[in-house]
Amino acid sequence: MDDQTAPAATPPLWHRHLELVATIMLAVATVMTAWSAFQANKWNAVQTRSYSAAAAHRTESTKASAQAGQQQTIDVLLFTDWLQSMSQENDGRLPTSYVPDPGTYSTFLYKRFRPEFEPALQAWLADDPGTNPAAPSSPFVMPEYTLKAAEKSHALEKAADASAAQARQATARSGNYVLATVLCASILFFCGIGLKLSSPGPRGAMVGCAGVLLIATVVVLATFPVRL
Repeated sequence: MDDQTAPAATPPLWHRHLELVATIMLAVATVMTAWSAFQANKWNAVQTRSYSAAAAHRTESTKASAQAGQQQTIDVLLFTDWLQSMSQENDGRLPTSYVPDPGTYSTFLYKRFRPEFEPALQAWLADDPGTNPAAPSSPFVMPEYTLKAAEKSHALEKAADASAAQARQATARSGNYVLATVLCASILFFCGIGLKLSSPGPRGAMVGCAGVLLIATVVVLATFPVRL
């Protein structure tokens, strides 16, 4: 009996189009890989700039804080000398307001008070601290006593915190795009392996896994913020 060659089985219709689908998925995954890498690099740049800004703000805040400390020390020393001089000139009594008297040592000191300190001193004297036990203990606890350098230091510290928070946010976003790059690499892997297989079942399973990953990655990327 003559040998007869069995006809080759016709592959299913979906299998015949699987290579085209996988090729399209490879192209899309490649584009998404490039896009994710680009965005990760952009957010890394934001992170670097933000951390640099935070460091600069903290440096300036430290300088302003040191300046405020020096100014307060000057205020305390001058006020102590002025108070002693006033006590000697007025037999231990403090006036409810101070009017410079040329030729006195207290006036000499008063003219050297910083402009920020004078309103606090006058407000403190108005409370009659010499006879009023409820008066504040010193001008330095008065609401009128402010240090612009201290306020500047506080503002710079807040700016540093804001920049650091922005840097941490950029780090997280860069990490998200790196994760998307890993997902895209998985898509390329499954598609590449699937195209090498000849059996319809395993080939379809590999490409199917790649398709699920592709859809998930597209959905995830659509929720990520974009930096151009």
